[in-house]
Amino acid sequence: MLASLVSRRDFCVRLTPLVSALALTGPFAPTSEAGPAAAAEDISHSAESIHQDLRFKATAERIYEALLDEKQFAAITGGAARIDRVAGGAFSLFDGRIKGRNVDLSTNRLVVQAWRSEAWRPTIYSIVRFDLSRQGDTTRLIFDHTGFPVGEAQSLFSGWKSHYWDALEKLV
Repeated sequence: MLASLVSRRDFCVRLTPLVSALALTGPFAPTSEAGPAAAAEDISHSAESIHQDLRFKATAERIYEALLDEKQFAAITGGAARIDRVAGGAFSLFDGRIKGRNVDLSTNRLVVQAWRSEAWRPTIYSIVRFDLSRQGDTTRLIFDHTGFPVGEAQSLFSGWKSHYWDALEKLV
């Protein structure tokens, strides 16, 4: 009976590919190669999710480090960060306004996080996925954010652009 129990981390690790597969094959599949100034059609109006296909001049390695290194994250975003950069490790970003755990990490390629805003009820976590790949002289970042509270899509979409994409655009 105990063998059928699954830890929260195992559940998240197993859930991540499913969530990603659904997002990448369903109505949120990439349809454009828009840059960081993606349009509102990247927000689902039938479910609370955000899917973006972005390009950056920086290398995948540089973006991965900017997302997971406390000092680099703080330097490019302007917000204090604490990041335990291992699978299962906790993070606190923007002076504690964003918190969560790294669910899955694949060096220079993938970051999956259980992510929450301090404004949400304490038990609510969403899933954020940064999938990095080299595309010629740019890095392609496939971004998915799912499972957040209804009504938060526009605010989150704006926040990702102003706090992450605009900052990552400055990296080389």
